[in-house]
Amino acid sequence: MLIQTRRLTKRYPGVTALDQVDFDLAAGEVHVLFGENGAGKSTLIALLSGAGTPTSGTIEIDGAPVAFESVAEAQAHGIFTVFQEFSLIPTMSVAQNILLGREPRRGPFIDTRALKARAREVLAGLEFDLPVDQPVSRLSRAAQQMVEIAKAFVGAPRVLILDEPTASLSDHEVDHLFKFILRARARGVGIIYISHRIQEFARIGDRVTVLRDGARIDTVPVAGTSEARLVEMMAGRAIAEIYPKIARRPGKELLRVEDLRAAGVAGVDLTLRAGEVVGLAGLVGSGKSRLVRTIMGLQPPSAGRVTLNGAEITGLSTAAVMARGLHYLSPDRKAEGLILTRSARDNIGIDLAMSPAFRRAGWIDAGAVRRQVSQTAGRVELSPDYLPRPVSQLSGGNQQKVLFAKCFARPAQVYLLDEPTVGVDMGTRAALYQLIRQLAEAGNAVLVVSSDLPEVMNLSHRLLVMAHGRLRADLEGPAIAEDQVLKHFFDEAESEHAG
Repeated sequence: MLIQTRRLTKRYPGVTALDQVDFDLAAGEVHVLFGENGAGKSTLIALLSGAGTPTSGTIEIDGAPVAFESVAEAQAHGIFTVFQEFSLIPTMSVAQNILLGREPRRGPFIDTRALKARAREVLAGLEFDLPVDQPVSRLSRAAQQMVEIAKAFVGAPRVLILDEPTASLSDHEVDHLFKFILRARARGVGIIYISHRIQEFARIGDRVTVLRDGARIDTVPVAGTSEARLVEMMAGRAIAEIYPKIARRPGKELLRVEDLRAAGVAGVDLTLRAGEVVGLAGLVGSGKSRLVRTIMGLQPPSAGRVTLNGAEITGLSTAAVMARGLHYLSPDRKAEGLILTRSARDNIGIDLAMSPAFRRAGWIDAGAVRRQVSQTAGRVELSPDYLPRPVSQLSGGNQQKVLFAKCFARPAQVYLLDEPTVGVDMGTRAALYQLIRQLAEAGNAVLVVSSDLPEVMNLSHRLLVMAHGRLRADLEGPAIAEDQVLKHFFDEAESEHAG
């Protein structure tokens, strides 16, 4: 085996983060690590990449025990990691970032021409088309990820660890990444791949190791292992228990959209009723997020009407739309949903502080806000220990719980949830799905926009399918089936191409 761990253990005061884990990786293999937040995945890759030292147990490379005191030592053995949070210097160029610390020199000076030539050589070898003079701050998320991977390949990696590499990528960018992974595997690189997206495993994975509560549950081949079995191993419960049964009690019409047009939206009609969960599915670029952002006043409409409880809200500001009873959950929690430098308590409380119910003689009733924040946090199963922490220090799942807490902090009638479970594990998803159930069964209308097809199919009373800015189908009951949904995805694409 290229790399192997034996009874690898990491303990911190009061907690065992990794408990006697056996793991191995062969050259030319993609080995998937799968588990909930807190399962031990991050701890395992930290130990393998030299970012931490084990309490007990061993790491072996080519059968020989090794002990890493630093990331540099792990890299010297050919182990490189591309973390979910990149370590790029935004103001520096692509070439400067790729060769940072390994710059070619002419005497005491950096040889700029040789630096660019070497960067182009590395990028060409990976089949990455990037401008070496461009500051990385101007690159897309996918292109920045390519720079991180190129940094690893300057050091000729034997082991490449990819931590949630597709979390912020479009379908096209994911396809490009997977082509690279398969090329690297063919060259004999061993790849450890960490992701919550089960549907990706069959495309690139050879084996899957499932971790739960710091322990290895099992290692199984990707071929022949069902998604349901993986979820059951990860969460300790069957997939049928992940998605709740949501009682359907359709009431009055709350939101009506008529012939709405905007950038990426080509004349959409839809209605949302109280007590109903409506799913909105579509490929990347279908217009589903643009539709929601237009309703919320985040991008201007060019035509059409939006009414809430019969009153027109077309073109109003986002603040005005929210004040009238719409709530929006952004798919980008870091850029739009949360104030990362503020505590979880402050993020939840900011909406409460704006409500007249928490003001006394013009002043904010801080005590009442604090009590309500604690109550709301409990409702979304956010630990009280996390409330004083900056949300930047919370896991993705707990950040998403803070976003959902904001849903409950300010009263609304219609909830537009765009990618509500992005980047969180199945156990946290199950908790968030229960919150969606609570919102709907309390008499609110909920629109769930998601690129995760099983998610929208299992949660929705009605499922809308969108392609090329238009609604292509409104499905209910037995019609909510994967073949039906995909047919409307691709029928539209083919008709547009033919036209």
